[in-house]
Amino acid sequence: MTNADLVLDAKAELAEGPCWIADRALLAWVDITAGLVHLFDPSTGTDRTLEIGQPVGAVVPADDGRLALAVRDGFAVLDLDDGTIEMLAEAERELPQNRMNDGKCDAAGRFWAGTMALDERPGAAALYRLDANRHVELMVPGVGISNGLGWSPDNRLMYYIDTLLGRVDVFDFDLTSGSIENRRLFAQVRGGGAPDGMAVDGDGGLWVAVWGGAKVLHFLPDATLAGEILLPVSRVTSCCFGGPELRDLYITTAWQGMTDDSRSREPLAGGIFRNQPGVRGLSTARYRTRP
Repeated sequence: MTNADLVLDAKAELAEGPCWIADRALLAWVDITAGLVHLFDPSTGTDRTLEIGQPVGAVVPADDGRLALAVRDGFAVLDLDDGTIEMLAEAERELPQNRMNDGKCDAAGRFWAGTMALDERPGAAALYRLDANRHVELMVPGVGISNGLGWSPDNRLMYYIDTLLGRVDVFDFDLTSGSIENRRLFAQVRGGGAPDGMAVDGDGGLWVAVWGGAKVLHFLPDATLAGEILLPVSRVTSCCFGGPELRDLYITTAWQGMTDDSRSREPLAGGIFRNQPGVRGLSTARYRTRP
C-alpha cells in the first residue's frame, strides 16, 4: 500500500484519459465536461490547455504528430501547432443523450473508444473501433459506462471496463484483424467504489482507478490483487505510465458530483497525481492515420 503525490493542482471537474506523449515528454489528459485537452510538462510544471468546443472523453497521439480525440460527436484529430480540429468520423451523433468517454489505441493503431448516457442508464452505450480508413465499427453493444481499456504485452488479450458492472473483463484479441471474442470476467472490484480507467504495465499487471474508492488497484496477470495506491481524493478516474523510462504512474481525479462540503474536505479533487510503483509501463500506441 503506497500513496500518490500531487503534481498538478488542476481542480478539473472531470480529469480523465491520461496518456504519455514520449516524443514531446508531455502528459496529455482531458477535462471531459469542460471540453479541454491539457498538455502537462512534468519537468517545468506548466500545463497548456486547448479548447475543443464540445465534451472530449479521450486523447491519444496520432502518427502524424497530431492528437486523436474521442469527442461528443465521434472521432477527431487536433493540430497542436494551430489548434485546428478535423472530424474523422461520427459515432452516435443521432443520440444526443450520449457522449464519448474513455479510449485508447491498440498496437496496430486502431482507436477504441466508448460512450455513456448522460443519465448513466445501463445498456444505453457501446464500444467502438476507428480504423485508419476512418471506418467506425461497433464492437461491444449494450454498455453502461464504457471506460478503461488495455492490452496484454503480447497483444493476445484486451481488458475492458464497463463501470456499471463493477468489474474488469477480458477478451481474446487478434492484433491482425482487430477482432475480440470470448468475453469473460478478469477481476471483480470490491471494497467500495467502481472501476474506471486503467493502465497495463510491461509485466502484464493491471492498474485500475476506482471512482469513489480513493485508490488505484494493482492486479497481477492472474488477477491476484497485489496492492493499492491510496489518494487523498475519492473520485479517481484513470491512470497511465509516463516519464523518461515509463516508471511514473500518473493518476487523474475529479470533483464532479461532489457537494460543496465534500469538496472542502477534498481540496485536491480534480488534481493530477503521481506514484512510482516499481514497474515499467508500456509505450503509448498511436492512432494510425493512413491505411
